[in-house]
Amino acid sequence: MAEYLASIFGTEKDKVNCTFYFKIGACRHGETCTRIHNKPTFSQTIVLLSMYKSPAATAAVLDPAGLGVSQYSDTELQSHFDTFFEDVFVEVEDKYGEIDEMNVCDNLGDHLMGNVYIKFVKESSAKPCVEALNNRWYNGAPIKAELSPVTDFREACCRQYEMGECTRAGFCNFMHLKPISKDLRRKLYGRKMKEMRRSPSVMSDASSSAEKKKKKKKKKHKANHKLSGRLYM
Repeated sequence: MAEYLASIFGTEKDKVNCTFYFKIGACRHGETCTRIHNKPTFSQTIVLLSMYKSPAATAAVLDPAGLGVSQYSDTELQSHFDTFFEDVFVEVEDKYGEIDEMNVCDNLGDHLMGNVYIKFVKESSAKPCVEALNNRWYNGAPIKAELSPVTDFREACCRQYEMGECTRAGFCNFMHLKPISKDLRRKLYGRKMKEMRRSPSVMSDASSSAEKKKKKKKKKHKANHKLSGRLYM
């Protein structure tokens, strides 16, 4: 029996635990959901609830019929998002630990709109980050951070949306992830930027180690031949 319950945990067959919360770390029913939301006590992933305030999403909520004329061009909207994404990514990685991936929801539903999911390389980085960010503000509003059960974003994302076929638009209950520009992706996830953002002490240690190896090689050669919106406190 225990093995069976474990095998169906978080699936559609599980009538006790909320499938949506298990998969996407959010549920449209919130606290009124009839199933249990098992909030993790440890995880590689954190979520910053409703942190990104998209001008396009705000306009869509205020004008669902789309009768108004957008005051922002696609280029301006992408620039606005890229600035936010880089701001948060660099700040979090510099202070709390290396990021494996960061995703921002482009959904319009209250439970997903503007949610920022950050998956760390090391699980030990997540909890201290949550505790620290819950005492910080961004763009004049307090940050609400918590550990998230999401570890596989492929399961959390709407496959129809990725193929351009989702009929529920922004009100889909699965994640619609907003993409960053290719240039920014290369900049943030590229190996060179990772090295540049490493702490001075680590760089110093690496440099010192390389220098020692170089000197050792020289001695050997002589012997052979006589050898860093913004986060605010």
